[in-house]
Amino acid sequence: MAKIKVSLKRSTIGSLPGQRATVRSLGLRKIGSSRIHESSPAVLGMVKAVAHLVTVEDVK
Repeated sequence: MAKIKVSLKRSTIGSLPGQRATVRSLGLRKIGSSRIHESSPAVLGMVKAVAHLVTVEDVK
């Protein structure tokens, strides 16, 4: 499977509690932090829910 790099670019202050939980479950804590995940449907759905807070890159 392909891998993606998810980075937190905006603060979760002021966002909904569910969005904060999604960011935490992606493994992101501070602005600028990033994690590499497999691009499964579950992860892609989580990224879509917080797309305004994160950036996504393909990793080779």
